[in-house]
Amino acid sequence: MNLNIPPEQVILYGIAIAAGLIYVPFFAVAYARVTIGMDYSAPRAMFDKLPAYAQRATWAHQNSFEVFSLFAASALMVLVSGKSSESTTVLILGFLAARLAFSFFYIINVPILRSLMWAVSMVVIASLIKASLS
Repeated sequence: MNLNIPPEQVILYGIAIAAGLIYVPFFAVAYARVTIGMDYSAPRAMFDKLPAYAQRATWAHQNSFEVFSLFAASALMVLVSGKSSESTTVLILGFLAARLAFSFFYIINVPILRSLMWAVSMVVIASLIKASLS
């Protein structure tokens, strides 16, 4: 896979894109809040009033925060160890695709595919750590 982008740049862009992906599911939450009438005095109290898809989007958003720190740490381990390569580029891109799909499958309520995408992202994180240590 030749993207003509140095693997080190892919890592940095990957971290930045992963940070942005944290907020993708929140667009569904924001839409639902506007649809039901946003209560600016108690926005967190609205959770029980949200439709099921927006509640799942909230959980996907929260999970994205949790996994981002692991991904960023593993990607930075590869960067500082000087082990970036074409294979780490594929891993970074795989992580981004898996996390986008994770949010999508969470929101539309396909638990088996959501769980599979979570597992893929965890395998990528473990693989990045392994690559940095080898």
